[in-house]
Amino acid sequence: MKFCVYEVREDERQMLETLRQKYDLELVITEQDLNEETLQLAEGCDGVSTLGHSQMTRNLLEKLAAMGIHSYSCRCIGVNHIDLQAAHELKIRVSNANYSPYGVADYTVMLMLMLIRRYKPALWRQQVNDYSLGGLMGREMRGMTVGIIGTGRIGCAVMQNLSGFGCKLLCNSHRERPEAARLGEYVSLDEIFTRCDMISLHTPLLDSTRHLVNERTLSLMKPNAMIVNCARGELMDIQAVTRAIENRKIGGVAMDVFEKENGIYHHDCRTDILKNRDMAYLRQFPNVIMTQHMAFYTAEAVDSMVICGIESLVAFAQGKQYPCEIV
Repeated sequence: MKFCVYEVREDERQMLETLRQKYDLELVITEQDLNEETLQLAEGCDGVSTLGHSQMTRNLLEKLAAMGIHSYSCRCIGVNHIDLQAAHELKIRVSNANYSPYGVADYTVMLMLMLIRRYKPALWRQQVNDYSLGGLMGREMRGMTVGIIGTGRIGCAVMQNLSGFGCKLLCNSHRERPEAARLGEYVSLDEIFTRCDMISLHTPLLDSTRHLVNERTLSLMKPNAMIVNCARGELMDIQAVTRAIENRKIGGVAMDVFEKENGIYHHDCRTDILKNRDMAYLRQFPNVIMTQHMAFYTAEAVDSMVICGIESLVAFAQGKQYPCEIV
């Protein structure tokens, strides 16, 4: 079996080599995205794998099918970069990745604590030997009401983490889960935005969730309420969020993701001009924390994503099922 693996990071190479030996594979490995210019690298392959930057459009999928490639794996969870309808029509089997929810859940709670304890301005001050306390008074998690939007595996893990702090938990999701109901109370979305001191987003990006955080929902929030987003940047109307921060309508925002982050996050842009004006502007505020889409980034998660990406292609090549296949 021969596979072409695109967007390979250095931290993936060891597990790729382990799997190559285990399954006696021939692997074509490249750091480049999969696009029309790099498509020829997959010539003669039984399947291809990418991370989330390669845009799997109908046109690209048609070209893969024309090459006889009907197996594709994405080594991440999100699939909004894939034209799944076209893949289905072209009989291309598609899989995504799976990994433990605890890395993202832990990271989410870390961002919450950094927001309420004003760590960003405190860090700035330390760097210039300013050890004053003015403006750095924080809050205690125990007295807060926290809203979780999306109670899948990650959302539930966040609720488990937060249960130890003694805060009140509210949640909302398209499907109620018993484990979430035991830890918190299911309420409407408007109640989440109205009642909560902290809101955390853990819902997938769908037409129904795009710009879930918008002018209207932000207007419902308490003046000191905060939002954490470790899910998808497109869940937030960033123009509305920026206005809310500028006008002190909300207390703060922490984002591990950002709309139109492709080409910036996971790249060294120190000598570049950032083409995302919203990102460049919003990051300046002392009550805005931005990190480079790294909540998932643990050794355990990286190994799991590579295993899912390669083992699903092996299963497809053998005509077998795989748990991460997207039907």
